[in-house]
Amino acid sequence: MSEITLKIEGMSCGGCVRNVTKVLEALPGVSAAQVSLEAGSATVQYDPAKVDVAAMRAAVEGAGFDAPQ
Repeated sequence: MSEITLKIEGMSCGGCVRNVTKVLEALPGVSAAQVSLEAGSATVQYDPAKVDVAAMRAAVEGAGFDAPQ
């Protein structure tokens, strides 16, 4: 397992945190996602053989948030 912290922009409430957590944890290969509204980030544990960072960013952006590099 690998771990990465993604910057997440556009979150304003607990509902946003739940949405980002949900879309990240729905990805095959993601075992856990801890999303922090205060820090504006998501720390993700994942299997790099099953999912890449680009897919995580795409999922976050597809949910209506920004995940800049």
